[in-house]
Amino acid sequence: MATIIWENLDTELFRTYAFWSIILVLKMLALSQLTSLIRVRKGVVANREDAAMISPTAKPIFDDPQVERVRRAHRNDLENILPFFLVAFLYLLTRPDPTLAANLIRIAAISRIVHSIVYAVFVVPQPARLLSYAVTQLVMAYMAFKCICFYL
Repeated sequence: MATIIWENLDTELFRTYAFWSIILVLKMLALSQLTSLIRVRKGVVANREDAAMISPTAKPIFDDPQVERVRRAHRNDLENILPFFLVAFLYLLTRPDPTLAANLIRIAAISRIVHSIVYAVFVVPQPARLLSYAVTQLVMAYMAFKCICFYL
């Protein structure tokens, strides 16, 4: 079974998938670090033991708008990037056109990067976030549809 999977994978295409997947993982890690950085900079903590390190009278704060914005962007990544990893990998096993597949992977990854930037780093009014979100959704829907057709 394992040999069948690897025989269906275009090596160069898999390298593209692996590269952009790693970029997306690093981006998600960066959002975690950004959350921590904002918390430290603003003195916003979510746990009593952390608050006690700042001051004996400090209390946890759960509703800081800037912290929550970055956390929402990170949660959005978890809801969208993790499924992308699976759908894109299964799509690669359908022996897609390598140029199309590589471009779809790049487009989805770049749109997720743009989404995080306009959501959490440099807040840009809508429809910037909606468009970047929609691009990834369309790419994943296409890949999923192709998978359904292939595996049916």
